[in-house]
Amino acid sequence: MINTSAFQGKKAAYLTLGCKLNFSETSTFARMLQDMGVTTVARGERADICLVNTCSVTDVADHKCRQAIRKIVREHPGAFVVVTGCYAQLESEAVSMIDGVDLVLGSNEKAHLVQYLSEAWSKRMTVGGTHEADESQSKCHVVPTKDIKSFAPSCSRGNRTRYFLKVQDGCNYFCTYCTIPFARGFSRNPSIESLVAQARQAAAEGGKEIVLTGVNIGDFGETTGERFLDLVKALDRVEGIERYRISSLEPDLLDDDLIEYCAQSRRFMPHFHIPLQSGSDDVLRLMHRRYDTALFERKIEHIKRLMPDAFIGVDVMVGTRGETPACFEQSYDFLNRLDVTQLHVFPYSERPGTAALKIPYIVSEKEKKERSRRLLELSDRKTEAFYARHIGRKAVVLFEKADRGKRMHGFTENYIRAELSAAEADERLDNQLVEVTLGEMNADKTALKVQLKADRHG
Repeated sequence: MINTSAFQGKKAAYLTLGCKLNFSETSTFARMLQDMGVTTVARGERADICLVNTCSVTDVADHKCRQAIRKIVREHPGAFVVVTGCYAQLESEAVSMIDGVDLVLGSNEKAHLVQYLSEAWSKRMTVGGTHEADESQSKCHVVPTKDIKSFAPSCSRGNRTRYFLKVQDGCNYFCTYCTIPFARGFSRNPSIESLVAQARQAAAEGGKEIVLTGVNIGDFGETTGERFLDLVKALDRVEGIERYRISSLEPDLLDDDLIEYCAQSRRFMPHFHIPLQSGSDDVLRLMHRRYDTALFERKIEHIKRLMPDAFIGVDVMVGTRGETPACFEQSYDFLNRLDVTQLHVFPYSERPGTAALKIPYIVSEKEKKERSRRLLELSDRKTEAFYARHIGRKAVVLFEKADRGKRMHGFTENYIRAELSAAEADERLDNQLVEVTLGEMNADKTALKVQLKADRHG
């Protein structure tokens, strides 16, 4: 039995590291605690409860997690500190040894966060509200990867305009460089019916855009025997939601039927995020990816044939083991000729326990930085060219809340970032779909300046 009265009037601080999925989950955790009477701390206030949702995609991410945990402990002395997420699953004992950490929850246990928190909180309060209560109790609640079965539902927006709907978790792929299957378990998902219900609730709360998130969302249906395309069609029928975006789809799971459906859908936006990782077939084989460059190129061509103005983001990893200079040049040339909009570039990071460590060719850190620099410059050129083609066009932007006196931003249907001057910014535009004219690039080349229709405030 959860004693919610013990949490009335308490304040919580939240810290999220990593992917959109983590941010979605943290937002849901905050809502769960809010239902128990816990409010979010204001800046400068001291929290009673701190929750850190961690990432472990690289060794740099691990280091940032450790730093973040120690920092939040210092900033909120005496607070009850909960750590969850991928780093907590993979390095639970190390996390539990950090001074000030009260509770470590793995990927299976975070679905029951409130229950674990309530039990641990009660034990701590019985000995005077100090950390000493943990000395005779294990702070770690982490099951082995093979036993991760639970699914923690999440559809929340936090302080954002867009909602993030978690449709899937875990992965069965075991790419040689990746620890995600160990951190999040195997692929699993809820039913289409439950996800549609969450989308309807978001619409009832005034939400207009939902981003579908997950670890490998194209693998949707592993648990329920349903198809991702069936989910897309069901969500498309939810009244009140004007826009959907699909956060990331593996190229081998991005089937033509889905592309063709999105092309004619009013609600699914012409916006795709597709992991490539390398434009060298030799490197893709070393990574144990389930496609080659020919398949990837066909997918891009099919999207562009049906949706010429679609925004396509591509994940690329540089400096992985086995990526010789010749392999990198192949990858660069392949990406250079692809009609894509933006590259998300990640330097390879050694991860303990991964099969990639058996690959003999190692790329130096200096060379990784140089390869990253070249790809980021290529990405900038592609993005700027894509934006330039849209200058002068009409578009519909979903604006997001801005601080008073600041410029407002939002995104077009095809994910062009739009910037409204502080003079025209109006809080009444928050979460509104507004027709604009796209103007020139802003000063830092991150958005197109926009003009409202002259009669907008008339």
